[in-house]
Amino acid sequence: MATRWGICGAGKISHDFTVALKTLPAEHHEVVAVAARKLEDAQEFAKKHSIPRAYGGYEELARDPDIDVVYIGVIHPYHLKTCLLFTNAKKNVLCEKPLAMNSREVQEILASAKRNDVFLMEAIWTRFFPVSVEIRRLLAQGELGEAKMVRSEFGLPLAHVPRTVQKELGGGAVLDVGVYCLQFILMVYNGEKPECVQATGICRETGVDETVVVTLKFSKNRMAVFTCSSGIKLPNDAIVVGTKGTIQVPDHMWCPTSLVVNGKETQYPVPEPYLPLNFLNSTGMRYEAEEVRQSLLKGLKESSVMSHADSLLLAEVEDEIRRQVGVSYSQDCH
Repeated sequence: MATRWGICGAGKISHDFTVALKTLPAEHHEVVAVAARKLEDAQEFAKKHSIPRAYGGYEELARDPDIDVVYIGVIHPYHLKTCLLFTNAKKNVLCEKPLAMNSREVQEILASAKRNDVFLMEAIWTRFFPVSVEIRRLLAQGELGEAKMVRSEFGLPLAHVPRTVQKELGGGAVLDVGVYCLQFILMVYNGEKPECVQATGICRETGVDETVVVTLKFSKNRMAVFTCSSGIKLPNDAIVVGTKGTIQVPDHMWCPTSLVVNGKETQYPVPEPYLPLNFLNSTGMRYEAEEVRQSLLKGLKESSVMSHADSLLLAEVEDEIRRQVGVSYSQDCH
């Protein structure tokens, strides 16, 4: 039986996610409804993607009995409220990253999912790409010896995108692009909490971070460093150096399609979309969608690849980075 999806939000990322779902077998994944704040937006989205139901409000989607899981594609200042709406309605949830504005909100979302006994996962899509699966395999099997150093970079000139520069829209490089670098490092070091976090950065006049450099120290003298920016284009690569070898994600590390292991490159292409996409390699969202389906079939409430503990640690480290760089949101004041 197909996993029946409801799409919350009719913006660019929801479009791409819906296109990605169509690259999977129709008997496994089906989109049955979409909700937007304005009914006409939902109707337009439904027409474009041949979705049977369109709702002019998220509450109607929460009440729909024919939905197995809701994909939340609204901007992150609204994640807390929207996640709680669906978890309290006993709906399983896949929520876009970052899961929330800070670790306090993340804890609230996780507690609600637990209380309501529903599946919840933060949509860190990168973790489910074949490249990431292979990296975890190589590390687990000791192919690199012990990983000692991780470096990652993600920067794009995004000043023209309001949600990356305006504080009330959750702007800032750390939450938007830095999250990819940080999750990569935490994945390599198996979800371990860093012993020391040192961050420095520059902020925009709007009070959000534009470019940030972070150094992380882990146990057993293992290190990591990442740079994220919404002001400039960086190499956007990632590298893991071990005692016996090196693996490199040569470009677009947040949606990787190639991997270099000790100098040997392998390609892992993503499927072609049936409609134009808004973001690079978006059909790669199919992998996280399939993870959700497999988890639900097994009766799980979280994914072992992107667990609740992973989401909480990510948020805690991001809170500390923002504290050091001097970025706070209205959500931090509660």
